[in-house]
Amino acid sequence: MNRILKLCMLCLPLWLLPCAALAGASEGWPIRLTVDAGAFTRFNTPVRARLEGLEPPETPRRLFELRGKERVPISSQIEAEPSAVCLSWILSGTTPAGTTRVYEWIPGEPVTAAGVTLAQDDKVLEISCGERKVLRYHHAPVPPPEGVSELFTRSAFIHPLWSPAGAELTNTRPADHLHHMGLWNPWTQTTFEGREVDFWNLGSGKGTVRFAKFVSKTEGPVFGGFQAIQEHVDLSAPGGEKVALRENLDVRVWNVGGPSSDAWLVDYTTTQRCASSSPLHLLAYRYGGLGFRGTKAWTEQTSDYLSSEGKTRKDGHGTRSRWCAVYGTTEQGPAGILFMSHPGNREHPEPMRIWPEGDIFFNYCPVQKSDWTLEPGNDYVLKYRLCVYNGMLGAERAEQLWRDFAEPPQVKWQKGER
Repeated sequence: MNRILKLCMLCLPLWLLPCAALAGASEGWPIRLTVDAGAFTRFNTPVRARLEGLEPPETPRRLFELRGKERVPISSQIEAEPSAVCLSWILSGTTPAGTTRVYEWIPGEPVTAAGVTLAQDDKVLEISCGERKVLRYHHAPVPPPEGVSELFTRSAFIHPLWSPAGAELTNTRPADHLHHMGLWNPWTQTTFEGREVDFWNLGSGKGTVRFAKFVSKTEGPVFGGFQAIQEHVDLSAPGGEKVALRENLDVRVWNVGGPSSDAWLVDYTTTQRCASSSPLHLLAYRYGGLGFRGTKAWTEQTSDYLSSEGKTRKDGHGTRSRWCAVYGTTEQGPAGILFMSHPGNREHPEPMRIWPEGDIFFNYCPVQKSDWTLEPGNDYVLKYRLCVYNGMLGAERAEQLWRDFAEPPQVKWQKGER
């Protein structure tokens, strides 16, 4: 009887095997993965396959793409998750809609290639792709300019965000809005334990957002990034300040297109949770959430916006979009950022705050149309992807990039033959 059971188990597909059998399955057996482009043409698209039931391999593994009789080595990267291994790589080049590509993950030394690296000191953490800097995250408090209130001291923001050509695309503490901090993520009109708290407008002295600690930092040939805890602090609480909201910020840079690419992708995922037994009430307001202040080079005459619905500077504010490009001229040439909202986000397609006049300011604001109460014990997740690019980006390519984010290629996998 035992022998019959063992024979039956050998005939089962991998996803039906018990976890104990799967734990060592990746050690000697090849894993075959089939990527389905689905209904959309893909170009240099990140792929992430969750291999349920596998544990991280104890010996190195190498990914190959099967192209007819050729086996082409591919850079890949793994992450361990509870009860699974996640394998990531870039679906390089063009993959037409309705087609598939086949890969094998087998024992062997992985491909070595220039990838995404991190450099940290006591003030900032920088992410680079190859030899080029992508972004700088400030984990230490940055004091305000001389003569400005200490209330404007701030950490937990990104500046600069660079274009692939090296242009700084963000701006901090411009004279007209001293609380603007490059790329940052505070709420504006809120109530907490009966008090009005504004985490956005620092000069009110009612609230702020601070870096607390790093949870993880990752480097690799396919992606790199960090997770950081950020605390949204009520400064007006009786008896002293009180943390109202604890946020896990997950920033990931994908190595798309290689060392000379004219674009890169940045995933910006925020998971927010009440820090006490008290809820946080987010009141409907025209701005709040993920904010971006553009470089001072992007004036009303040298820049513009284009949303998925065809809206621009003159008519974009208060409208909804799946994606919105902000772009303009720099000393290094034309550049831009495509902001993409995930379909799972609250109020998607999300309302936008766009300045109809003046410099570039952009904000996806999921509370622009209605209140939102964050209840204790729940996680609230908002996912965004940024494509930072040189040159110009047309609406067709922007839509393709958003589809890669919103409806990524599907991966099926199975254990192959030895």
